[in-house]
Amino acid sequence: MRAAFALNGVEYLATDSPAVHAFDFTPSMSIFVECESEVELDRVFAALSDGGKTLMPLGNYGFSKKFGWCNDRFGVSWQINWT
Repeated sequence: MRAAFALNGVEYLATDSPAVHAFDFTPSMSIFVECESEVELDRVFAALSDGGKTLMPLGNYGFSKKFGWCNDRFGVSWQINWT
């Protein structure tokens, strides 16, 4: 199966695979989101990490003002950034 969709004007293509794999979703593929404000970053990160797993809590890691990395409740990996 294939699906095409857009989020905030960015187009994505998703595919499944009928083959049996020894892995599930991994953070090796993340969706990277640039936020326009700290308030937006906090809101987006809270919503995406709710019911999921925080991989890197929100903080200043030296490459941006504030960054966080999480898996959502479905296992999709998100990197949320405010520069």
